[in-house]
Amino acid sequence: MIHQIKKLLEKRIGQYVGEEKTSLEEVERKRKLLSERGAEIVKVKVRGKIAEKIDKDHHTEILYQPHFLFLIRQGTHYYIEEEIENRRALFSGGVLIQEWEEIRQEEPLGLELNSDFPRELERIPFQYNRHQAVQYAERWWNSYNPQFKKFDVDCTNYVSQCLWAGGAPMRGFPDRSKGWWYQEGKWSYSWSVAHSLRWYLASSKIGLRAKEVPEPGQLLPGDVICYDFQGDGRYDHTTIVVAKDANGMPLVNAHTYNSRMRYWSYKDSSAYTDRIQYKFYSIVDDSE
Repeated sequence: MIHQIKKLLEKRIGQYVGEEKTSLEEVERKRKLLSERGAEIVKVKVRGKIAEKIDKDHHTEILYQPHFLFLIRQGTHYYIEEEIENRRALFSGGVLIQEWEEIRQEEPLGLELNSDFPRELERIPFQYNRHQAVQYAERWWNSYNPQFKKFDVDCTNYVSQCLWAGGAPMRGFPDRSKGWWYQEGKWSYSWSVAHSLRWYLASSKIGLRAKEVPEPGQLLPGDVICYDFQGDGRYDHTTIVVAKDANGMPLVNAHTYNSRMRYWSYKDSSAYTDRIQYKFYSIVDDSE
């Protein structure tokens, strides 16, 4: 079974670099997005691990996590993009029957937060250290800081940790529907829920706050992008900008589907739809 999974991944590599004539949908999405950006895959490597093996009466199901490393060339600019996928393979009698990507979605907890109370509108000055936020994003993009809880859908928790590492002050404890905080093994909705963090960034007047900008190219490393994949008004994913590509567009890190230096639009994601909506938030501090 492991041998068959290795053969699948070897075929994927061939599809990415054009050695295979037919391609999976996810391969075509990535190649199309790269073409739109004037970029191409120069080389692909993959490594991975078996995360879970479930033996049942008549079949075996394996959860495995391939880790792709893409060397991307965009003009004279080169960089490495990394992505972790969660995939399942179903075997019967040692024969591969079905193989697919596992989709993890956030619980439908799109809570909006309580408004700031007037008495709490005292100034909480801070200077946002973008370099430290990005350093943290790079350190933990494919692992988990034991200081914090790991969520099954971990994207917003991860971005919140990056913001915290950049010096953003917490406030609102212990009311989960208020402020932005992680303390004593508990956390606010805005810390861990994508829609709630989007609401918080749009409305906060003290401490961690942001201004919405109309174009992704206006973002800097350390800024945040929120995604509404279905275009239904409920935001379900969050990423942090860690770099810019040769065209000055954001490259982002994320959790849940752990990725590093991924192009901001997510057009190559299985979650992408043509109804997608984005919010681009530039973090504001007291140095401005």
